[in-house]
Amino acid sequence: MLTASAGQVPGRPGAAGLPLPGVDAVLVDAQSQTVVEGAGDGLLCMARSWPGQAMTLWRDHERFRQTYFTTCPGRYFSGDGARREADGYFWITGRVDDVVNVSGHRIGTAEIEDAVATDAEVVESAAVGVPHDLKGQGLVVFVVPRTEGSLDPAAVRRAIAEGVGRYAVPEQIYVVRDLPKTRSGKIVRRLLRKIAAHDLSNLGDLSTLSDPDIVEDIIAQVAAQA
Repeated sequence: MLTASAGQVPGRPGAAGLPLPGVDAVLVDAQSQTVVEGAGDGLLCMARSWPGQAMTLWRDHERFRQTYFTTCPGRYFSGDGARREADGYFWITGRVDDVVNVSGHRIGTAEIEDAVATDAEVVESAAVGVPHDLKGQGLVVFVVPRTEGSLDPAAVRRAIAEGVGRYAVPEQIYVVRDLPKTRSGKIVRRLLRKIAAHDLSNLGDLSTLSDPDIVEDIIAQVAAQA
């Protein structure tokens, strides 16, 4: 729905692109519920129906209505936060419900991962929240280095402190060879949250992962730094 259409819209690394024909994407301010015009940040919504939109959920229309049409009344809410550049390109900043509350600061995990990505030695990362006795929640970041042994966790902390703030510096940084992903490439954050919290009960069926062995590797890495 937001894409760099082949032959029509030039791609821009990191950006979702422009809305497809028939898709009326808007940004809505979470507090005032007003539409954000021009460049800015907000909740990514669809202002009107589009080709292929679902009409309901089977035998649960109320859930469909509650999930997609109550956050921003009168508009379809995608569940994502986004920002738009002056020329209309959209950037997805992450799920708005994927936040960690650290000492009263609501921090989106996407903010942390964006800051970590500024380190050229980082291939990808995943930030998760874990219970913390004093802060309520603490941040833990799993980082995949470009070259084994090349990544200094202190550099990752500095990147987060500069990009987000010192209050967002994680409790722990684990340098791992890869992240647990589904076969379609989606990071399984549920597993990372349980491992970071040292809760190894009921990890579920790992055979659906693209590389099930990575879970044991991450568990070993977390145990080694405990």
